[in-house]
Amino acid sequence: MNNNKFTLRIPSRSSNESFARVTVAAFAAQLDPTLEEISDIKTSVSEAVTNCNVHAYPKSIGMVYISCEILKDNVIKIKVRDKGCGIADIEQARQPLFTTGGEERAGLGFAVMESMMDSVRVSSKQGKGTIITMKKKISQKDNAR
Repeated sequence: MNNNKFTLRIPSRSSNESFARVTVAAFAAQLDPTLEEISDIKTSVSEAVTNCNVHAYPKSIGMVYISCEILKDNVIKIKVRDKGCGIADIEQARQPLFTTGGEERAGLGFAVMESMMDSVRVSSKQGKGTIITMKKKISQKDNAR
């Protein structure tokens, strides 16, 4: 089932966050993940898309680009990209409790993604945007439940 992929482009509205998470989860379902694996993927996509909505485009609506690909060995790769303001200091942004989103933000987005996915890579250029690339290996469970 290698080389299956899709791309999605949505406006950075909070109302589209659930659409993004369900779309990625539906795509991941072809790998027959456990409920926990689907939950991890949905939560991680939610965090990444919310980061775009809140931080990349704080005063405007921009575009969020999501791509998913099935890699060999039952691995799903998810990229969430924006063309927003970028991250000034990626290491600082990845620290738990750090946020530029105001008091209502917990600053745990990257920590949540890192705890649920096998790998999380962040690249960003100020004024150009950010790309979050996440990978998760879906367990090869015995389907004879």
